[in-house]
Amino acid sequence: MSGSGMGAEAGAQAARARALAVLRIRSRALAVALLPAAVAVVLLVGGSTGRLPGAGWDLARRIVVPVAVLVLLVAAGVALVVARARPAVSPTVPVTEEAAPDLYRMVRDLADRLEVPAPSAIALTPDCDSWLEDRTHPAHGPPPAEESGGRAGAGPSARVRVDAAPVLVIGSPFLWWMRVGELRAVLAPVVAGTGPSAHPDIAAARRFVRGLDAAVAETSAPRRGPVFRGVLAGVGWIVRLLLRGCRVHAAEMERGVAAAAAERAQAVDYGLRIVAQEQVGLAYAGWDRLLTRVALPAWRMGRWPSRLNAGVVAALTELSRRDRLAEGFASRLGERPACDLLEEPGAVDEAASLLAARLFHGGPAQTGPAWSPVGWVGYPEEVVDRKWRTDAARLHRVLDALRVPPGAADPTAPHAPTLTRVLDHLTTTPPAPAATRTGAQAPATPPAPAEPAALAAPAPAAPAIGDEPPAPHDGALTPDDGPLTPYDEDLVGTTARSAALAARLSAELAREEAAASATAGPGAGPDQAPLRDDEALPLFPLQPPRTARELLADHITAMVCCAAMDTVGAAPGLDWLDGPTLLLGGERAADLSPQVLTLIEDGDPSALRRWLTRQGIRAEKPVRLG
Repeated sequence: MSGSGMGAEAGAQAARARALAVLRIRSRALAVALLPAAVAVVLLVGGSTGRLPGAGWDLARRIVVPVAVLVLLVAAGVALVVARARPAVSPTVPVTEEAAPDLYRMVRDLADRLEVPAPSAIALTPDCDSWLEDRTHPAHGPPPAEESGGRAGAGPSARVRVDAAPVLVIGSPFLWWMRVGELRAVLAPVVAGTGPSAHPDIAAARRFVRGLDAAVAETSAPRRGPVFRGVLAGVGWIVRLLLRGCRVHAAEMERGVAAAAAERAQAVDYGLRIVAQEQVGLAYAGWDRLLTRVALPAWRMGRWPSRLNAGVVAALTELSRRDRLAEGFASRLGERPACDLLEEPGAVDEAASLLAARLFHGGPAQTGPAWSPVGWVGYPEEVVDRKWRTDAARLHRVLDALRVPPGAADPTAPHAPTLTRVLDHLTTTPPAPAATRTGAQAPATPPAPAEPAALAAPAPAAPAIGDEPPAPHDGALTPDDGPLTPYDEDLVGTTARSAALAARLSAELAREEAAASATAGPGAGPDQAPLRDDEALPLFPLQPPRTARELLADHITAMVCCAAMDTVGAAPGLDWLDGPTLLLGGERAADLSPQVLTLIEDGDPSALRRWLTRQGIRAEKPVRLG
């Protein structure tokens, strides 16, 4: 036997040994449940036959029989909860054999080379990972019609559930970025896992552990009455006890299965797999960048990019153009991509993109007036331009609430929103010389302009999050100013006016998001069944909520971009790696952020004004708001 075969056999043996350990825990639990009943039967039979007479045996029967009945009822309740609980299933886009015959053919050929059972079906997930998933539980049933939506080639064969082998889940970015040979090499160790998974002991142990895990989730559901919740709390305690006993053995069993699969896959495309693993890391980096920098702004605007996977190729191609270390990756694009294995890659990409929006942002499951797709061609106008003008409008609404006077505007429109109004408001008066503070004589200077009255008082009718921002003062916020509120912790080092404006922007944005959530309602879609654990969408948030400092910087940047578009003919653009960008004369404006941060932190607009002058942008001109 070869070394690879011996390693695979050793891993499989270890996995089977751990599976038997899990099954022994199940058997012991059953024995504990049946033991009082067995003792009660012995006592009753002994009493009826006269072999166990006497008051002592009668007392034992009176005690043991009710205890046995109670234990049997508890055991039946636990078994019922475990049997009825639905194990978690990953939300995916099903791909039928009619929709991807070449992909199914490649996977079956790979299984034949590995001498393992072929997966029963193939599905795609909007993530850079691949795995095998058992969907043989009766509660899973056929894929719901709304889950497939007809996009990924769902047909009658999509509703046929095969119990012999698990489903192969493939990360959708792999199909678009990888070449066919690379995808086969990456899937080899995954498909090889169907061999150990087919062993009866391993399959039974997995079903038992998954049932316990699903039962824990079922007993922890908050939507219960007080009495029923109390009963489920006791059942949950027993289930958790069993799960803790199985945890170590189940983890070692899965490690053994993975080791056996990896050893078995060594003989298939081993050299190509080393190259393919590099592409896995690159695809992950490109996918993460695309979601956080490009897709997330669109999702926040109620639009979902319908070709995310195609965008990964564009993003990584742009990376190869910028990074010398990635120059060799561009030459790969001449080879056949793995997405050619699909009959309709555009439809599959659209379905995966919609699922990604739901998982990572919590968007509705179906399109609508407030949730519509957007293509990459229309992204700059429909997302970037709209985002900037919406942020600029919000910024001026907050300034209106703070009673900030209009800046030096164009005489033709004295009350129109201008960038000058923002710059004048955030400009702080330089602190008085040290001699003045110590009582020494100082040259007479004009009195500093008084702070607007609205800044010194709490914002009227603003739903603050946490504490109300403190009354501002001249100079920057520092930790020495006293106890820090949740706003101050992020805004330390900024001016008082910047801190107050950032806090009000946070409150305004929170109000808008709460109103939108109340209008849409939880789930915002009819297909609550496919996602069993989606009570708190998004399931996988991409980023923590933006801080007050980041919100203020984004809104000021949006105002600058609106002024540039309306005064010098700048255009909104899309950078595949950095997201929305401003194009001045066809070139990306990459040096704007430092100037905005200087204004926020120091209250000094001179650097930003010089930048505006160099670009020919007139801050006093009115801008069009969203």
